[in-house]
Amino acid sequence: MLNSNKMIIGRTDRADFPKLEIKGIDIKIDTGAYTSSIHCKDIEEVDGVLYATLLDEAHEQYHGKRLSFEEYKITSVRSSNGQVDLRYEVQANIRIFKKLYKISLTLSNREEMKYPVLIGRKFLTPKFMVDPELQDVSYLQTQHED
Repeated sequence: MLNSNKMIIGRTDRADFPKLEIKGIDIKIDTGAYTSSIHCKDIEEVDGVLYATLLDEAHEQYHGKRLSFEEYKITSVRSSNGQVDLRYEVQANIRIFKKLYKISLTLSNREEMKYPVLIGRKFLTPKFMVDPELQDVSYLQTQHED
């Protein structure tokens, strides 16, 4: 039975992460992943504060700012090959379909991946249904309404 309260999202899109000072970044929707993650580097914990540089110089959204997180946790993430990694998880917000949502993001080196942000089931399940034939639904809707 189709739940009409859920919005349809495609396999890829673009989103804003206001707290992280990132706009219009490419995201990949991954129903196979439980957690969402964002590409970063130089992750370090100093005196109870987590520091990270989101993205890298090769990415157009890179702004070089070193962000700090006073609230974070360490969580285990199982990759598609079954390997379990411990990662830092932070709280952020995401703007998609012109609406702001809270989102948990694990910090991960996604340098080898095509998309710098992966959105998993934990975020998607209560709000969205995924149509893998579609792309950039939120982004295109935003462009047509401006």
